[in-house]
Amino acid sequence: MKTAIPKLTIPSPNMVHYRGGPAAIDPGVYPDIEEFWSDLSGAYAEEVRRLGELGCQYLQFDDTSLAYLNDPAQRAEITERGEDAEHLHLRYIKQINDALAAKPDGMAVTTHMCRGNFRSSWAAEGGYDFVAEALFSELNVDGFFLEYDDARSGGFEPLRFVPKGKMVVLGLVTTKRGTLEDPEQLKRRIAEASRYVPLDQLALSGQCGFSSTVEGNTLTYDEEVAKLRLIVDVARDVWGD
Repeated sequence: MKTAIPKLTIPSPNMVHYRGGPAAIDPGVYPDIEEFWSDLSGAYAEEVRRLGELGCQYLQFDDTSLAYLNDPAQRAEITERGEDAEHLHLRYIKQINDALAAKPDGMAVTTHMCRGNFRSSWAAEGGYDFVAEALFSELNVDGFFLEYDDARSGGFEPLRFVPKGKMVVLGLVTTKRGTLEDPEQLKRRIAEASRYVPLDQLALSGQCGFSSTVEGNTLTYDEEVAKLRLIVDVARDVWGD
């Protein structure tokens, strides 16, 4: 008897471009950069189609780029390599939308954004303000998994751009450290977020996975279990069973 729908997570199409940028694209193959973007979204669209044929009902694009671009230091690096850092997030939103334009009926798609999670470290900082209006109002996904475990992620004000019907999963519980959050503080932060997004459009999760790479984060197995139990217990208190 099926009791849950499994989720498949894959890198966002934007991750193919973000780290290397123009230096990772062979001009002999793509003299016109628009052909690269077209092929990239086309390859992902085909992947989404095939996953649908295999029965995938829940797909997630993991995308650090849309969080990193909130960091002025990251945008400065993008500018130094000759790209338009002020508008790159608009290109990235388009790439995801093109990849999902013909997604199968019945497939839910979300995106997860964080600022780095390698062995409990991080790479970028800054709230979602820079990308928020375009991200939340234009990205054609069903929900957003957002990192919100410390001050590096900013406040909840950018959530005012989230339209009705889309879910926001608040990553309030850190997966970088084993210390457990205060459940009452978590409830207060959920209540604060509900000032901008209705409570029935909110959910709770860890800020990222426990192991973004094979080395894992600096938590023990028992600490990971305790974190998951905390998330479940707080979610039941806030939203019920």
